Amino acid sequence: MKIYGIKNCDTMKKALKWLDAQSQAYEFHDYKKAGLSPELADEFIANIPLDTLINKRGTTYRQLDDATKAQISEQDAATAKQVMLDNPSIIKRPVLEKDGEYLLGFKAEQYQEFV
Repeated sequence: MKIYGIKNCDTMKKALKWLDAQSQAYEFHDYKKAGLSPELADEFIANIPLDTLINKRGTTYRQLDDATKAQISEQDAATAKQVMLDNPSIIKRPVLEKDGEYLLGFKAEQYQEFV
């Protein structure tokens, strides 16, 4: 199981704390330290709907120009990928991956069912 995000994110902290409390083994991929590879961005885009993957509530999204926001809203994967590579913090956090399945965000009930 792998969890992707940014260590100082409050939601990430809750998710990691929950996984630790449940004695779940996981590998943590911190975008700030390990970055986001084009291959990982492609994997996310192939497996997670863009309207779920892109965090439209965050500061990073709000700072994008209107044309870029429109392209992302129109499901332009190439634009979304470039924005994700330039600003990994635009990806909704955390992304939990297990056996090719993905779960975004953190809710204890969902994690309980997923892991």
